[in-house]
Amino acid sequence: MDPRFPAIAEQLLLIERELRLAGWWDEVSPSAEALSSVEPFSVDTLDFHQWLQWIFLGRMKQILEQDLPLPNASGILEMAEMVYSDRLQESLGLRSALKKFDQLIVDAR
Repeated sequence: MDPRFPAIAEQLLLIERELRLAGWWDEVSPSAEALSSVEPFSVDTLDFHQWLQWIFLGRMKQILEQDLPLPNASGILEMAEMVYSDRLQESLGLRSALKKFDQLIVDAR
């Protein structure tokens, strides 16, 4: 097991918490078609918060549970900063949690 797994698992919970606090947590899943986008961050079918909830968190949970290799890089904060450029205060907690996630991934290189 990668020694970063516990810290990453905790960070994923914080990301979920921030999505919920901001009101960006959906109770109903997007359609299967929307979830099957091949575009980065599913920009053609999902809002960024939906991608975080339904794609990113699910994939990361699978990686941790199945002891799969972590990604070599992460640029999620950069995307969040673009998406929330007009909502900096509202997205501060989420962006902070994503920054820490990115750092945990980069630290292994």
